[in-house]
Parts: sequence; structure tokens; C-alpha cells
Amino acid sequence: MSGRIRLLLADDHPVVRAGLRAVLAAEPDFEVVAEAATAERAVTLAERDEVDVVLMDLRFGTGMHGAAATAAITARPDGPVVLVLTTYDNDADILAAVEAGAIGYLLKDAPPEELAAAVRAAAAGRSALAPVVARRLMGRLRTPGTALSRRETEVLQLVAEGLSNQQISRRLHLSPATVKTHLVHVYGKLGVDSRTAAVAAARARGLIRP
Repeated sequence: MSGRIRLLLADDHPVVRAGLRAVLAAEPDFEVVAEAATAERAVTLAERDEVDVVLMDLRFGTGMHGAAATAAITARPDGPVVLVLTTYDNDADILAAVEAGAIGYLLKDAPPEELAAAVRAAAAGRSALAPVVARRLMGRLRTPGTALSRRETEVLQLVAEGLSNQQISRRLHLSPATVKTHLVHVYGKLGVDSRTAAVAAARARGLIRP
């Protein structure tokens, strides 16, 4: 890596990218070398040698999810590291990003000094987590028996979006029986006995997207 930390901004909102560029330009060791309005474009630009850290949003208007883009970028042995920068702090997004290989997870309301510190930590290969994200992950480690798994969270998210078990099985390439089993486990962990109650409880706890 050169003396300057070279950044790729991946966000579908031009105003957000402009704001980030302005904040990051104030740091003498940062250089924004590329911007991407889609996750697909971010994957392509991240293949360039001059990118050290990708600041990745998770949700784009259309196309690939930020977690999928993160997985594609971090799968390359010589690729840049990915620091997620998003507005979402629910378990569904956090788990997707961490499992995809993101080195850090920061919220967009982080103060400039926290963002700069996270970028430098990521560039140095150190994890950088927003306090609320760190608390969520620690909570899962402390109570593994009651925490929803990544797959259970995915199933429940799709239930919240109105999909039937049959539709969920097709979307996730699972058998209907497996989907039903996941839901039984979800009900037990959340202490509920219906799909509606499970969605309400999960949203109240910040486990799935609102």
C-alpha cells in the first residue's frame, strides 16, 4: 500500500458520496480514487490495483446487495478490504456483512473522526465496528441459544416481506419442510406462536429490517 489510503466510495446516492468525499478529503492521508453508484460497479472498480479500502453501502436502488458485492470483493486474495458504511443496524444486515467478509461496520451518522479512525484501522487490517454493532455481536456471543442464525434471520425477513413458505423455499433454494423447521426454531427463540407475532417481535428487537 502507498503512503496514502486510496478509497472507493460505493453508494447509490450522489449527495451521500459527495458528502463522504468532502469529509474524507479533509484527511491528509486519504485519497478518493473512485466512486460507484451500484454494487456491481463497485465490484468492477475494486479490481483495480489502486484501491485499498472500499466504503460500501448495503442497499442500492436496484441490482446486487452490498453484502454480495462485499463477498465478491473480499474473495480475491489481493483485493481491497471492505468497510460497510450504512444506516442499518439490524442483525440481518450486520450478519450478512460480517459473513461476507467486511472488516468493519459503521453507521452513516458516525462523526468524521470516528469514520477516519475506522478507515485507518481497516487499511491496517484491523476490525472497526460501530459501538451498537459491537454490542449486538457481543450479545449474540453471550446468548447463542436464543440468537437467530443467519438462515433463520433470512427466512423471517422474507416472512416479513409477505412471502409464503413455498415462495421462501424457492427464493432460498430450501425445501418447504426446511423452511417450516426454521420457523419453528424462530418461534421457540422469540417465544411466539405465529408468523405475525414473530415478525413483530423481531422488528421490536432490531433483528430484521423494518
